[in-house]
Amino acid sequence: MALFAMMGVLLAQFWLIYAHIESVEVERLTKVLKKDADTLSRMPLEHLKYVVSNHIVGDLHILVNRVEVFTSEHKPIVGNMPIWPKNLVVDGKLHFVKVHSENGKSYSLHVLAVQLSCGSFLVLGCGLRFLIEQKLMLQRAMLVSVVPVFLFALFLSILLGYHALSRVKKMHEAIQKIMDGNIHERLPVSARQYDGIEQLANSVNHMLDKLEHLMEDMREVGNNIAHDLRTPLSRLRARLERALVIAEGGDYTASNKVIGQAIGDLDQCLSVITALLRIAELENSRRKEAFEVVCLGDLLNEVYDLYEPIAEMENKQLLKHFEREDIQVLGDKHLLIEMVANLVDNAIKFTPEEGDIILSMRNTRRCAVVTVTDTGIGISPEERQAVLSRFYRSDKSRHVPGCGLGLSLVKAIAFLHDAEITIDSGPKGVGTCFRVTFHKARKISEGGGKIAAS
Repeated sequence: MALFAMMGVLLAQFWLIYAHIESVEVERLTKVLKKDADTLSRMPLEHLKYVVSNHIVGDLHILVNRVEVFTSEHKPIVGNMPIWPKNLVVDGKLHFVKVHSENGKSYSLHVLAVQLSCGSFLVLGCGLRFLIEQKLMLQRAMLVSVVPVFLFALFLSILLGYHALSRVKKMHEAIQKIMDGNIHERLPVSARQYDGIEQLANSVNHMLDKLEHLMEDMREVGNNIAHDLRTPLSRLRARLERALVIAEGGDYTASNKVIGQAIGDLDQCLSVITALLRIAELENSRRKEAFEVVCLGDLLNEVYDLYEPIAEMENKQLLKHFEREDIQVLGDKHLLIEMVANLVDNAIKFTPEEGDIILSMRNTRRCAVVTVTDTGIGISPEERQAVLSRFYRSDKSRHVPGCGLGLSLVKAIAFLHDAEITIDSGPKGVGTCFRVTFHKARKISEGGGKIAAS
């Protein structure tokens, strides 16, 4: 296809040169004939007849090879043009006509006709020999140049095509290995060249890296699920066997107590499965259709009212600090409450007695930032991304009941709302600060309660 495009461009270029040569030649002939016509028209008629009949050209250009003087009735008086050219108009402009000679032959001329002061007409004509020679030379040049250009383009296209096909073949072999199960294989790329194929290969490799990372996460999640469910399921089986033995001895009260403990183990297993299903649902963005405008101030006040007594019962203090309460975001109110509640609950769990938990919100241009800060045991910088993964439990938190899915649920809800979670140290390097940034936040305008971008 590129070869045909190149040949088309080459032919179009020759055609433009061809047309330009003709245009330049016509313009040049027009100037020549007008100058000669002006010289001849100033002569008296008798002198003009003498000059034309004796072929005295004088200052006339040699290109003028047809000169004729006609009467007002278009009858020839003197010259070498026997008849008035057909369709010739006396307007002082150049015309392209065909003239028939006395022997029946015809020839093409560029002709210019002017009227003399005596009423007769002067007709000057020039043949097309020079223009025909130029066009013939151009045609030969085109034929001579097109063939080697075509052969070179054909050779170059074959060479480039072979090179591209060899690269595609290598990529196909790599893809085949990936399809056979070697997920660590990548498409070959070269640092020496960067074209469309390289861009495609890099994009595919980035996609494969993400897929491999997701598969590793899935494998790790599966292992964590098996590890976390094995203990309560083993405990459940042991308790059911014990309840069966106790029931055979007739002690139904003790048997019912063991069965109740077994139900608690089942509830723990079901809570893990339910949390995983909720995270999967949120990551698939199925709940975005139900999004509505939510006031963050009202939402945070609800969480504060819910957890302030709980913190007080554990001899801890839950504080709040809002720069403004009229910030609004587009989202699911119940999910946002669950997200903030998980962060506050997590802060209360890992904050020692007489510690502080601060729930705050501030507005920065087009963003709203919700912050939950505590004075607890803190999270090391190496673990701050890992704690958002499923089932992750640091060594500091293994003594606290839980399955390690709370922060994963927070991350999924934030992702659903296009929010960004960052984890830093608390004030003076003590405790932990969870920061949730909502982009494209809104505030209530003063007039009419309408929503406007902040």
